[in-house]
Amino acid sequence: MAEFNNVSIAKAANILFEGNITSRSIEFEDGSKKTLGIMLPGEYELNTVHSEIMDIQRGKLEVMLPAEDWVEYEGPATFEIPANSKFKLKVHSLVDYCCSFVK
Repeated sequence: MAEFNNVSIAKAANILFEGNITSRSIEFEDGSKKTLGIMLPGEYELNTVHSEIMDIQRGKLEVMLPAEDWVEYEGPATFEIPANSKFKLKVHSLVDYCCSFVK
């Protein structure tokens, strides 16, 4: 899907790691939520509350999910992150992403 229709968009950005990861939250009419964002090159550790589906539109990164080895992704690509977990990222080039939250 190249675009989203009938959504509410948060005016304020989510800013992490001194602006190296930024996103905007969007909410759909059915209450589901996503974030659209950018990651700059660097190494990061993040955590989840809900399961997440990460759609990489463009860019290159490596991901280490819990109890797994590093896996490289280059957009377009998709991977899933389990709920209540920590994961690591090595972002090699600017990454444009869409993260869907699964409840």
